[in-house]
Amino acid sequence: MKEEVVVVVGAGPSGIATSACLNRLSIPNIILEREKCMASLWRNKSYDRVHLHLAKQFCQLPYMGFPATCPTYMSKKQFIQYLDDYASNFDVSPSYDRVVESATYDRVAAKWCIQVRNTKLNDYEEYLAKFLVVATGETCDSYVPSVEGLETFPGEVMHSTQYKSGQVYRNKNVLVVGCGNSGMEIALDLAEYGAKTSIVVRGPYGISRPKEGPFIMKQKYGTYPVIDVGTLTKINSGEIQVLPSIKRLRDNEVEFANGKSYPFDALVFATGFKRSIKKWLKDDESLLDENGVPKLSFPDHNWKGQNGLYCAGLAKKGLIGVALDAQKIATDIKILV
Repeated sequence: MKEEVVVVVGAGPSGIATSACLNRLSIPNIILEREKCMASLWRNKSYDRVHLHLAKQFCQLPYMGFPATCPTYMSKKQFIQYLDDYASNFDVSPSYDRVVESATYDRVAAKWCIQVRNTKLNDYEEYLAKFLVVATGETCDSYVPSVEGLETFPGEVMHSTQYKSGQVYRNKNVLVVGCGNSGMEIALDLAEYGAKTSIVVRGPYGISRPKEGPFIMKQKYGTYPVIDVGTLTKINSGEIQVLPSIKRLRDNEVEFANGKSYPFDALVFATGFKRSIKKWLKDDESLLDENGVPKLSFPDHNWKGQNGLYCAGLAKKGLIGVALDAQKIATDIKILV
């Protein structure tokens, strides 16, 4: 059993920022990360052409800005380099291959008891911590909806986290399911590489300027508006076909809600994520709901629960929310240590 002052779960931007803020205040902490690297979503589970969809001034972590040479909308490679430099600058050193299987509160010891599976050594570890920070992020576990007949599809089926580039799909029929930023940009990438691209849009399709800004939309509805980087032009030209909801699959034929069906070689599900926090986090009644989302939304968003429990990066405020949470958590723990 290892005793720690603070255990942070997750080494994405939220966990890295929280650990950095704790380190600045000389508060001992450890990050437990289930993957083999920091920021695995950016490093291993994002497509090659992805860029930050917000200007860089809204995406920097506490106490370290972006290099002046970086463009306003940073590329995947540039943002990963920033995260690596940030972690190095603030001595952030996560423990990798650690899957948290349960976290319960010991009222006698007044500490969190965290059961962890070390997947590299195929062994179990146990940690005791006065403070526990949930920093697993909004994009925790890939979600693919249940579709009748999907198991019969002979082609390639993937979540957007598995998609890298449209280069290997030239002249192939590819269906993108989902029309958020990832779905729209993957559809554009496929079309630019010569794939015969279609995209599923469940509601009536149309592009209009939102009446509310991206941060307000994220706060109210949990999603950003689509930032068009050229997909609309491809749709208007007919290079990307817009289709309604999927009804069922029969082998390589996909039938849609309008009764029409088309053959496809590959399906890309840009259908978002679910959170598995509540599967392992026990003894929390005030902070997170059954979906792993804070019970109170911003600006009343509760980043602090009971018995030394905190959450970072779950305020539906993107990276700017990550920075605010990390600083608040470190400052609060400093008072209590």
